[in-house]
Amino acid sequence: MAVSFVTLFQWRLNSVLLQQENEILLGVKDQILSLVSKLDEVGGSLGDPFFWTLHAHETAKSFLILSKPKLKKKGKEQMVSFIRKLDEVTGVSGDVERIWACYKTWVSEIRGTLREADDYVDDFIVKVYGETGQDRKESTAEFGSEIENIKSRVSEIMNRSPQLGFSPNLIEDIKKLLRSKFDEGTPLVSCMLSYMNLPSSTRKSGELMEDKAHVNLERLVDLGMLKEEVSIWDSYSVLSPYYEFSLSVMNAEDLFISTANSDSMIISPMARHVSILDVPNTITSMNTLQHSLTVLHNAKFLRVLDLENTLLKSLPDEISKLARLSYLGVTHSKLTELPESIGNLRNLQTLDISWSESEIEVSNGVLNVVQLRHLKMYQSTNDGEVRVPQGISRLRNLQTLEGIYAGGGIAKELGVMTKLRSLEVRCVSDDHADELYVSIMKLTRLQKLSLSVERVSESCDSSSSLQNENSILPCLESFSPPPLLQTLELEGRLIELPLWLGSMENLTQLHMCYCHLSENPTTILQFLPNLKYLRMSQAYKGRRMNKEFFRVGGFPKLEYLYISSDNLVEWTEIEEGALPCLKQLSIFYCMELMLLPEGLQHVTTLRILDMWNVHEDLIRRLSPNGGPENYKIKHIPLVKYLADMSHGFWGR
Repeated sequence: MAVSFVTLFQWRLNSVLLQQENEILLGVKDQILSLVSKLDEVGGSLGDPFFWTLHAHETAKSFLILSKPKLKKKGKEQMVSFIRKLDEVTGVSGDVERIWACYKTWVSEIRGTLREADDYVDDFIVKVYGETGQDRKESTAEFGSEIENIKSRVSEIMNRSPQLGFSPNLIEDIKKLLRSKFDEGTPLVSCMLSYMNLPSSTRKSGELMEDKAHVNLERLVDLGMLKEEVSIWDSYSVLSPYYEFSLSVMNAEDLFISTANSDSMIISPMARHVSILDVPNTITSMNTLQHSLTVLHNAKFLRVLDLENTLLKSLPDEISKLARLSYLGVTHSKLTELPESIGNLRNLQTLDISWSESEIEVSNGVLNVVQLRHLKMYQSTNDGEVRVPQGISRLRNLQTLEGIYAGGGIAKELGVMTKLRSLEVRCVSDDHADELYVSIMKLTRLQKLSLSVERVSESCDSSSSLQNENSILPCLESFSPPPLLQTLELEGRLIELPLWLGSMENLTQLHMCYCHLSENPTTILQFLPNLKYLRMSQAYKGRRMNKEFFRVGGFPKLEYLYISSDNLVEWTEIEEGALPCLKQLSIFYCMELMLLPEGLQHVTTLRILDMWNVHEDLIRRLSPNGGPENYKIKHIPLVKYLADMSHGFWGR
């Protein structure tokens, strides 16, 4: 945790250099880079065997406390014995408590210094943007002097770092001790070995924090500490016992995190991270929420404010006074506007106002949030589009822009927003499609793209297979996707599948919704070499799927397959050897489908079968209680289902 704290501040300094106007910081660039280099030394010290050993000791003690209610007498004795042995291996038996206290004091000094420095950077950014000419030069020079002072303080603290000589093989010795005392599959060993193998916090020159975060997430998934929720984009859950242990570490390291709900909304003035979640729509709860938000101005160090499911209709003025705020999330609300005062949040990097139940008017104030990197605005009303003010391209640091309408000249502006990595455009239409596609083809860093059209009618006729009729996605044949694109969502009718789709070698996720294709789309899609996630929701309007859809050699890396169709009546066969990596099959809203395909029993990698709103006869045929088609799915560990008259799961 301490190493990560240092690395985050290094990234903060680098982002200041990258995002500010060049002339502002030209005179202090060397001082900033020198401090970043000094912090590399701090990070190296925090990662040496001495500190890892102390963490191993504390991890074992914390795990013993957390696991005591579940451990039998023998298990507790093993844990205590292991902690004693750990002291012997490290050679500091009897002195661990004193050394650990000394270490925590030292780390606390580093963290305190960097927190103050972080606050100073925030204050400088707010101040310098309100100045011009000589005032700005003087403020910048003062900032450079303070950076030098911070470096001196860090050097002084480094000179007082605890010093003990340990074997360079100490970490391996601890791992051997763990394996000798416990079975490697026990929670303690898994937990401690995973923490010892945590991804490095080391920062590479020029690396963006978003890239490092992505690498770390993948590593944590590989270690079994996180689980990716495949049905929800960018969603992960922390698995036990890591969830409980991480909470205990955060509490011990005093990270100033406050979580509030309808029963308790007391916000500490020292809080740096506040979450207020799931506030009921009652007068008492809403009044309590409003009161809590009006006293937010006391939380002067607040960096993260997460308001989810609070049903707020407007942002209190107090939020615009939180000068150090870097993340503001107001999701699943009833917001109707983003006020001019939002422009006061000069340090804001992420603004998430998605899933509002009302149409949101975005003011020109958002154009002043020059540090903004991620802007997420998808609405749950109409077609989900948000109209942003002209001049949105002034936000030169934006990497994420989701939920926008590209008409009225916005399509052309997108072409100069070359740092964009994720773009979601709603209500694409003929009047701006050509200009939009030209702009998107200029976005060479784009990794995620979502295009959807206007919903032109909603049929109330239950016999209609097009209850959500969409207009046609225009001009796609003239489009050429950016080379790094990994995730693509197309929502709207297609006359035919664009040929360029089959050449997207980097594509890992594809979502096709309401495309209503007449021809088999997998004829092209099966040759995508890295596709892992395929969602076909009303993508194919045919009534029959045969073995041509999933053949041997096709979809070599596909792990998740989602199929939804009002029309599908028959899925006959999957070739044996097809879908060699499939882990989850989801069948939703296929009310006419009576049989799963022959050959499904040969997809031995399948771990989850999820059936939602399917015919009752299909569930009866698959039932483990005498269902004649059960042989096709009995190898699958977890089967979940919801039909007309039944729901539940089968598992082993």
